[in-house]
Amino acid sequence: MEPAIFAHAAREATANPCAAGERALAPPEVGDETATMQLSDLRIFVEPQQGASYDTLLAVARRAEALGFGAFFRSDHYLVMGDHDGLPGPTDAWVTLAGIARETDTIRLGTLVSPVTFRSPGLLAISVAQVDQMSGGRVELGLGAGWYEREHEAYGFDFPPTGRRFEMLADQLAIVQGLWSTPVGETFSYRGSAHSVVDSPGLPKPVQQPVPVIVGGGGAVKTPALAARHASEFNVGFRTVEFFGEQRARVQAACDEIGRTTPMLYSAALVTCVGRDEAEYSRRAAAIGREPDELRTNGAAGTVTEVAELIARWHAAGAERLYLQILDLDDLDHLDLIANEVAPLT
Repeated sequence: MEPAIFAHAAREATANPCAAGERALAPPEVGDETATMQLSDLRIFVEPQQGASYDTLLAVARRAEALGFGAFFRSDHYLVMGDHDGLPGPTDAWVTLAGIARETDTIRLGTLVSPVTFRSPGLLAISVAQVDQMSGGRVELGLGAGWYEREHEAYGFDFPPTGRRFEMLADQLAIVQGLWSTPVGETFSYRGSAHSVVDSPGLPKPVQQPVPVIVGGGGAVKTPALAARHASEFNVGFRTVEFFGEQRARVQAACDEIGRTTPMLYSAALVTCVGRDEAEYSRRAAAIGREPDELRTNGAAGTVTEVAELIARWHAAGAERLYLQILDLDDLDHLDLIANEVAPLT
């Protein structure tokens, strides 16, 4: 996941940004302390570049599905971060999700987020549409400008300056959505500053029309404008609830400015670490190399009651979904605890 510039997906003729099957109800009023968050509003989010095999990821996805979490999302990175060995090595995000799509039935699947620097817009559109078909219409696309320069150096990807990557992002969003929404038998053309396509048949088509697209980040101008134009969901990752509220307001203002009538869905991502008591919480914090006090400050962390209260606070601030970043992928009991003891209290 990208720390500042990211967008979980945006085209020449803008498609309806409302996600297929998305709740039609308006979001809860900000500050509504009576609103509750359901288990299906909580999504499991993992970082496989830190070290995870396909089998490990599948086990997490299956447990999340069995417990009733709303989705299984993964980062899209090829190089470990920090002081870890990353073994057994990276897995490709969309290859992984294709496999999981065939081995699960109901849980939604997606990336948070896929950098525009890894795949051309045509390749991305084909891959995501195919995985959507393989899943029976359960895929969501997170698309971002990319930020981790070292992994580009390590695996031979170009890493243009920030401004150019934003141009690539705008074009990829336009092209991907344009290819998907073009009627069968017609062609799609688009000329952008970074990417162009000419007379594309726009095949294959995803099952969902449209595929849900997530845009997010902390930028004050460009990111909200892209989200308003192209996204069904806006996500703020690893920031304070106060910043979330400010960014939510900026995105809503951008939606109002262009006369958007389809409601935007707002979400946040938080590193998550929960224990039944302080001893279990401290053990889980140590297992991911984090200090308990620091985690409490920066994540959804602590005892069951503490985390439930924090989730309720985020929901009251306008977060309709939360992506719970789980870093110890061998600890499936952690998922059980969140589903069975935290979620009922939110």
